[in-house]
Amino acid sequence: MMRSTVACLIIAGLAAGFAASAQAEEIDIGRAEFLSSCASCHGADAKGKGPVSGQLKTAPSDLTLLTSNNNGVFPTNAVFETIYGAKSVPAHGTREMPIWGERFNPIVNLPHAVDPTYWQKAGPQQAPEVVVRTRILAVIDYLNRIQQK
Repeated sequence: MMRSTVACLIIAGLAAGFAASAQAEEIDIGRAEFLSSCASCHGADAKGKGPVSGQLKTAPSDLTLLTSNNNGVFPTNAVFETIYGAKSVPAHGTREMPIWGERFNPIVNLPHAVDPTYWQKAGPQQAPEVVVRTRILAVIDYLNRIQQK
């Protein structure tokens, strides 16, 4: 009797662990990056009505319309260049001090906390450039998924 109870507890514990692990993998990293770096201006729904949008001289874009504003094709490269800083957007600030600070700037000693999973994806060299690209691509993936049809 005791042995079967222990076995049941072990199985229940393993099942709970696997469920928690599966749930942890369901976190939408692109959405999380968007919410932490873009939503204050563009809004949690990406429609341009974030909490600080009313204080800006230039109204933030509705990022759910990127595909429809680009003849039905999501402008991946333009979005990458905008976030990375290669394409200038005056409202975002200069590359030296974009609105989101150093989050998407591949400097050697990142001045902010970086989720360890990003460093795992960066490979053995722990290249900040890979971390930054991974973050940007996560945001791009999220934006691509929320486009209005």
